Amino acid sequence: MAAVGRPRRSCLAVPGSSVKMLGKAQGLPADQVFLDLEDAVAPLAKPDARKNIVAALNEGDWAGKTRVVRVNDLTTPWTYRDVIEVVEGAGANLDCIMLPKVQDAGQVQWLDLTLTQVEKTLGLEVGRIGVEAQIENAAGLVNVDAIAAASPRVEAIIFGPADFMASINMRSLVVGALIPDYPGDPYHYILMRILMAARMHDKQAIDGPFLQIRDVDGFREVAKRSAALGFDGKWVLHPGQLDAANEVYSPAQGDYDHAELILDAYQHCTSEAGGKLGAVMLGDEMIDEASRKMALVIAAKGRAAGMTRTSSFTPPAQ
Repeated sequence: MAAVGRPRRSCLAVPGSSVKMLGKAQGLPADQVFLDLEDAVAPLAKPDARKNIVAALNEGDWAGKTRVVRVNDLTTPWTYRDVIEVVEGAGANLDCIMLPKVQDAGQVQWLDLTLTQVEKTLGLEVGRIGVEAQIENAAGLVNVDAIAAASPRVEAIIFGPADFMASINMRSLVVGALIPDYPGDPYHYILMRILMAARMHDKQAIDGPFLQIRDVDGFREVAKRSAALGFDGKWVLHPGQLDAANEVYSPAQGDYDHAELILDAYQHCTSEAGGKLGAVMLGDEMIDEASRKMALVIAAKGRAAGMTRTSSFTPPAQ
């Protein structure tokens, strides 16, 4: 079972060049907000965007949200200044750095070492700032196992569909939706490959954006596919997608209640008071150690989402 870690059901993108949007995002119900210095910010606007982000992190109210900054990728001339200026300016108020277009483990290790140097220089806790690695091309997917294992700082592996589609010459201009000419889900292998690497190394797996921002029903349907596989959350490009993301990547209330009941029942049946049994009936269902592991996944997601159970376990009469 992967560690739940920080909730990331909804990961809201906010351009660092927009002071207005940086302010608005603080009041939205997103689990995570990532302040963007990459694709959402024009090259000439990047220096000012860094300053905007530092000010927003230091002066804003981000209570209840994971605070992330997406820097530029390592093929550009901006990355090192992004990291240095943001962490030196607001490292105490930053949870993670997102590195886009990661192609190999060495790029994550570069970020790890750079963060360590800055943390030591500033007297910050070494290793506290996490890393999110975004997979956006064929090289990144081929090397995703090594990327996930590259640093203890890595908390999440993220699928970046638009750049990935371009990198493999996929014949579509619609990002995040199915392709009518393909008899299936063209992203299934990619998502499963990312998920396997994430779970192998106890990381979270995050799905990428759905660009048709006014089509909330379409967003919901796409999100359901990666949620069904086991993904922990999805990018959100518009506030109108937030409620759908938070709902889809949380367990249904009935499933959460049932998972908690399984855990209680199994704990009881394996105890001295419960007869030290390895398997027992819960209603019409037989539960055992495998049931417990499955229930742990659902219960952990529900707890991370702040859900409250609506039923309780009563041990059977002896």
